[in-house]
Amino acid sequence: MVKVPKQVDHAARRAEIAEALTRLTATRGLEGVSLRHVAAEAGMSMGLVQHYFKTKDEMLLFAIERRSQLYEESIKARLESGEVPSTPKAILRAIVAEIMPLDERRRGDWLMGVAFFIRSISDPSFGAALTEGVPQLFELFAVLIRQGQEAGEVDKSADAMHESTVLWALADSQGTTIVMKHRTPDEAMSTVDYYLDRLFGSAPPG
Repeated sequence: MVKVPKQVDHAARRAEIAEALTRLTATRGLEGVSLRHVAAEAGMSMGLVQHYFKTKDEMLLFAIERRSQLYEESIKARLESGEVPSTPKAILRAIVAEIMPLDERRRGDWLMGVAFFIRSISDPSFGAALTEGVPQLFELFAVLIRQGQEAGEVDKSADAMHESTVLWALADSQGTTIVMKHRTPDEAMSTVDYYLDRLFGSAPPG
């Protein structure tokens, strides 16, 4: 009987390596993580990790790109499942909640982002990868705010792009307070809700 070779899911292997990198980065920072550490965390040989990623930097860039992709997939899945109401305000809240470190998974993603930010100060290629999707996110925020204006929920005099910047800054600052243990996730989200309630309740009656 001829034994059929086992099919290897290369995308899944790369994803496993990226997940191992994220977990380690959240506890050690980028400088404390090597290919050997990632291989041990992923339960793979050093040679197998190097088969997929020739250098540490190649692995790091893949991990940050995958992080952005997972954000998008998570939000899309929640919207398609009906978990999130299809209103501009609810969608904005869901996006911000996905970004902020509200649980262990998102905390690991957040800390990896912080580690990449530190690295990007001395390496522009990492800075470009880290901020690549930010303009699109700002524009998405603005589109949703404009939809709120069209629905009469947001004051038409509000500048949608400026409000997008405020919302991003709020999410960033509240995420930091969570990881520093200055505020709980619930307390941080209550501040986000406070802002969204004011923004979407600012349209004059009639």
